[in-house]
Amino acid sequence: MYNNKTKERLYITDLLENPAVAYPAFYTLSTSMSKNEMLQAALIALHSFDFSYYENAKSYEDIFAMFHSGTYAIYKEKYIVGYFGGKMMYLESNGWKSMPCTNEIFKMENWLVC
Repeated sequence: MYNNKTKERLYITDLLENPAVAYPAFYTLSTSMSKNEMLQAALIALHSFDFSYYENAKSYEDIFAMFHSGTYAIYKEKYIVGYFGGKMMYLESNGWKSMPCTNEIFKMENWLVC
C-alpha cells in the first residue's frame, strides 16, 4: 500500500572530474532517474558547457520531439528540461519543478536540442 520512492543524490563530480559549472553540486533524483543515461548526458553537457551535440531549437516540434524520444532539452544553458505527465519540468538541485509559463519560454533562442 505504501509506495516508497527513494531519492538519492547524483553528484556532478561523479559524472565529471572538473566541471566548468560546479553549481549545483548535486541533484536529488529517484534511483531510476539518477541512472538514466540520457539525463546523465544532458547533465554532462550542461556542467561541462559542451553543447557540441546541441543546437538552437527551430520550432516547438524540435523540443517535443526530444521529449517524446526520452531525451532532455536544455533551457537558457542553465536547466535540464523534461516532459512528465503532460507537464514540462526543469531540474533543480532538490528535484524536478514545474516550469512556469513566461514570455521567455516561447523564445526559441533559449532552447537547445539535439
